[in-house]
Amino acid sequence: MSNGLDGKDPNTGIAGTGRLAELLHLRGGQAAAEAPFVIEHREALVYMLCQAAELEHGIMCQYMFAAYSLKQTAEEGLSGEALEKAAHWRRTILHVATEEMLHLALVQNLLAAIGAAPHLSRPNLPAPAHHFPAGVNLLLVPFGEAALEHFIFLERPEGLPFAGAEGIDGLPDDEPTPVIDADDIVPQAQDFATISHLYRSIEEGFAHLAEKYGEDRLFVGPPRAQATPESFGLPELVAVTDLASAREAIDTILEQGEGARGAWETSHFGQFVAILAEYRAMRAEDPDFDPVRPVAFATVRRNEYDASIPRITDPLAARCADLFNVSYEILVQVLERYFAHTDETDEELATLVRTTHQLMGGVLAPLGGVLTTLPVGEALPGRSAAPSFEVFYQDDDLLPHRFSAWILIEERLRDVAALVDHIDVGTAVHVGEVLRTAQQRLTSIADGFAVHIAAQAEEQHAEPSAGIRIPEERSTAMVFESTIKPLFRQKDREAMRFAFDLWSYDDVSAHADAILQRVEDGSMPCDGTWSDEQQQTFRRWIDEGMPA
Repeated sequence: MSNGLDGKDPNTGIAGTGRLAELLHLRGGQAAAEAPFVIEHREALVYMLCQAAELEHGIMCQYMFAAYSLKQTAEEGLSGEALEKAAHWRRTILHVATEEMLHLALVQNLLAAIGAAPHLSRPNLPAPAHHFPAGVNLLLVPFGEAALEHFIFLERPEGLPFAGAEGIDGLPDDEPTPVIDADDIVPQAQDFATISHLYRSIEEGFAHLAEKYGEDRLFVGPPRAQATPESFGLPELVAVTDLASAREAIDTILEQGEGARGAWETSHFGQFVAILAEYRAMRAEDPDFDPVRPVAFATVRRNEYDASIPRITDPLAARCADLFNVSYEILVQVLERYFAHTDETDEELATLVRTTHQLMGGVLAPLGGVLTTLPVGEALPGRSAAPSFEVFYQDDDLLPHRFSAWILIEERLRDVAALVDHIDVGTAVHVGEVLRTAQQRLTSIADGFAVHIAAQAEEQHAEPSAGIRIPEERSTAMVFESTIKPLFRQKDREAMRFAFDLWSYDDVSAHADAILQRVEDGSMPCDGTWSDEQQQTFRRWIDEGMPA
């Protein structure tokens, strides 16, 4: 029997005492092998939650990069089952990336619950050496066997032996494991073998500190600062106010990632295992099967950690990459403001949430797709660029004061929208169309911010800052039931029932950009194209955040 000195409960033999530890132990295998690391003080818990936030953030970028690298049209050499498979893999990976956004939001709730600020900064990718434990390596890799093996390695259940991708994953033999004493006052990085090990240790830290300080003393963050399912539109988003809800939040992350309750087939780990098996089968049947654009990781500016990383020198690709990266920077600023909220009104919080959806679906996704069709430049002949997710500040992008924060974000949105007018697309008509759509959506988002800024100025009995443009109020409410649903007839609904329900708000909002694309190219509805007015109505509904 264990004496408890190895981190195991002397009565059960389980490493740790939380619910996750018990679930992992009951599932069998080697899940109980890793003892939780030491979290003795609140600052150490904040530190490790920040590590978790950076990990979730970086992993999300990895998945988006791989998804954007997949071919999307028959003109790229795919047809029939091959094209369907590539589309399915792209949807699956982007869905997993969306769940990583949920995990990132849950970590922000855990931080807010114990009185800490949101943490959405991360190092530029590839992550620098020693930023994470030796077995955790984050870098941007196009879709393929190496990427899938790397994703499986990151998401694998605790105790599962898997070597990962050659040249990417693995523990070096000479890497020392940090040893932290319970009386160490300064937090520092601690080794974790898997994501599960990290979160199980964080769960143990919450339990220990709740016992040490008392729950009332530990959970001192304002409940209003919690992101909720109602406000953020994510049903699994747990508001954290006590130890039970903290454990529930961590449980959600682990169940979706590795399948802590044993349902690993539907977890991120299981989905990547399935995709890898399908990819290998397709390649075995047809060795020439290639669903991936010739994408290479390259940056617009010199990478601060590795000067050998290629640079994007093609002028159009570089400008589009800047547009993507700055739009991504604004997304992070909006998220920072949302997760730090204490004095925003409910309407303002709803606008921040809508903005994240508009930026991700209406700006970043189309820009990410078009970037992978543009050349890197002379450094890599024949290779395509891709989103580099370059960040320009290593510090958090939190804008702390509501009125000035909204002004700065609105200003930046207009700066980025204006950039489009200075991009020469030449004969690349498809790029011009994407850029104009992105510009319209950025401008529409900025207009929405301007309305709130005017209201905030009136609330403070102040004049709006010079240069803030207040758009004219629109008269028609963009509500799904009365405005959008009637656009789809019964025949349209029946034709699409195999994929989703056109009379369902959840289904239409989830596939809005794909529907708009098909409506604009005339492939939907099945019995004739929409009028310009109908297309504009649907586009405006998307731009206004797809109100229910």
